[in-house]
Amino acid sequence: MTTFTIGEVAERSGFSASALRYYEGIGLVLPATRTGAGYRVYDDDTLARLAFIAQAKQLGCSLEEITDLVGIWDGERCGPVQRRFHDLVTDKIGDAQRQIAELAALTAQLHIAAGQLAGPASDGPCGPDCACLAAAPGTSAPVTVALTVKAADPPIACTLDARAMPERIADWRALLARARGRATTPERVLRVEFDDDIVLGELAELVAAEQQCCAFLSFAITVDRRGVALEVASPEGTEAIVAAMFGQPA
Repeated sequence: MTTFTIGEVAERSGFSASALRYYEGIGLVLPATRTGAGYRVYDDDTLARLAFIAQAKQLGCSLEEITDLVGIWDGERCGPVQRRFHDLVTDKIGDAQRQIAELAALTAQLHIAAGQLAGPASDGPCGPDCACLAAAPGTSAPVTVALTVKAADPPIACTLDARAMPERIADWRALLARARGRATTPERVLRVEFDDDIVLGELAELVAAEQQCCAFLSFAITVDRRGVALEVASPEGTEAIVAAMFGQPA
């Protein structure tokens, strides 16, 4: 059996010697034995355990969760460990998606605020009609979805520069190529569902940019048990525009 000193284990595992001593103190990792002089001696099983701990840490598991996993690991049966690990990782997917949705919503709000603040300033002191207050966080009514961008009764027109349109259309086509389905909700809203690997930040940025030039469209990004989806609402009579841009429902 190959044995290693604490320094060698630190070098091979990526954990510092102080971390290894801390893990020993809480019973997470124990040396295989000690020398007559009291030095810690580790073996291949220790390295395997540390590799598993590193994987769990990388996937966001807490020390308490890792301790629980290692306790199951000590049963020397992979099945229970894998099932518990799967449950933890699945829960963390939902947590991560919620955090991404919150950041995506903030990104969209910042884009809108930046667009408002880029305009000419009002003469005189700040007031209800100036961009500073219009761009203030929290001015939009809360909604039940992760991200909502909406304007009240704007004209049905696109203000995007004609030279920028091909690039914008290409951006939408690239993103919509990852859609896995389309449907129309009872409220006549087009719902585009995406694969789980869709980058919410990219979707939110594109939605925010599109709403700036096509204010008659209303967008909502939802993240729920069904997955990630973009919902597009528009005034009556604009169905052909929405279909041409975002695709026909199945």
